[in-house]
Amino acid sequence: MKRKDFIKQTMLGGTAALILPPFLTGCSKDDPTNSITTDKKIIVIGGGIAGLSAAKKFKDRGIQITLLESQSKIGGRLRTNNSLGFAFDEGASWIHGPNGNPITSLASSAGANTFLTDDNSLNVFDSNGAPYANTILDSNYNAYKSSLNTVRTNGNINQSFQTVFNNQFPNKINDRLWKYMLSAYLEFDTGADISDLSSNQFDDDDNFSGADVIITNGYDKVAQYLAQGINILLNEKVSAIDYSGAKVTVTTSTTTYQADYVLVTVPLGVLKNNIINFTPALPNDKLQAISKLKMSSVNKFLLTFPSIFWDNTLQYIGYTPETKGKFNYFMNMNKFVQQNALMTFAFGNYSALTETLSDAQVTTEIMSHLKSIYGNSIPNPTSFLRTKWGVNPHTFGSYSFATTGTTTTDFDTLSNSVNSKLFFGGEHTNRQYRGTVHGAYLSGQREADKIISLL
Repeated sequence: MKRKDFIKQTMLGGTAALILPPFLTGCSKDDPTNSITTDKKIIVIGGGIAGLSAAKKFKDRGIQITLLESQSKIGGRLRTNNSLGFAFDEGASWIHGPNGNPITSLASSAGANTFLTDDNSLNVFDSNGAPYANTILDSNYNAYKSSLNTVRTNGNINQSFQTVFNNQFPNKINDRLWKYMLSAYLEFDTGADISDLSSNQFDDDDNFSGADVIITNGYDKVAQYLAQGINILLNEKVSAIDYSGAKVTVTTSTTTYQADYVLVTVPLGVLKNNIINFTPALPNDKLQAISKLKMSSVNKFLLTFPSIFWDNTLQYIGYTPETKGKFNYFMNMNKFVQQNALMTFAFGNYSALTETLSDAQVTTEIMSHLKSIYGNSIPNPTSFLRTKWGVNPHTFGSYSFATTGTTTTDFDTLSNSVNSKLFFGGEHTNRQYRGTVHGAYLSGQREADKIISLL
């Protein structure tokens, strides 16, 4: 799924121009081939892709750091579940726009296998099980792409995408195919329910080019590769950061640490829920940005079956239920991991609702959609896995997005350092590539460069 590609093609009429940040163009203050000798202590908080990215850059420069991770393993939202004997990536799955994307070479070095995904390898079915004709799909998709421009042009900072869309296209509000497109395309891309999504800031990020690829043997290989040789302390949940003195004091669930520089890479959801107490309080503009920006809800559901009953030539299966965001997009996992399995998704407000439902309730709803398409005689699933990112106490959501009342500068504000000793990374601090693995990775590189320039 081209989460970070199709919107930009719509808005710009082609692939967006790529402006590389300074740390990818050789403009770093110091020669990255030289080691640095320093007695300064550095702590990185968070063992996700942003924290690991920064930690590896420090290590490569010969700088010793300590990384504190609240969970029992690294990776953050790069989380692979191998309990069924194959990789089920509960978080990130794709490399979005692999051309020039730093994750492409990183994944190769880490031993990650990739598979080219084809968004056109798709059939879409109505709620009665009837397939939509390609002519219907094509004409509506073209109209949908045009509608994104219309919403952006007519929206303003205080209006949601849904408000403007409903005003501009009242005849599409209850159209099941349009609900599907708004959900499986836009809500998947941004992570946000369209009722929360900004009407004029939903598309102001950038993207790399090329058809997306999916990692088939576990995205956690990337995290493990980055973590090699890093001093990582697990199960160290940070509860307080005091940067009022000459040194920064970090309090965890077990002890306290002191450092000259601290890089905070926890997800936006952790900051929004005040899991970490900052002394003194963070600057008001940063607090306002944390308050205004939101975390999305995208959940995944994997079902295995004793046999394949769907069209195994397809990569994707679409479905148009009455409820927006409700198990309307299926991945044929046999194409990627050679298993009799389907993975489906929940988006937006319905995704949050699924976290209150039991496994049995969710399975019943998913199977009702599959039975509408393939008949009541299809086999029952043999196993079931799911995610609940919204209630995960280490994330409180999937990825950040621009909601009503937000501007581009809010993402930039989150990246600002405080008193030249407290630094912030993560996908939510990278306006240009927010909501992506490469956005998080590049933010870690950016912040490491900031700290290195002070040594």
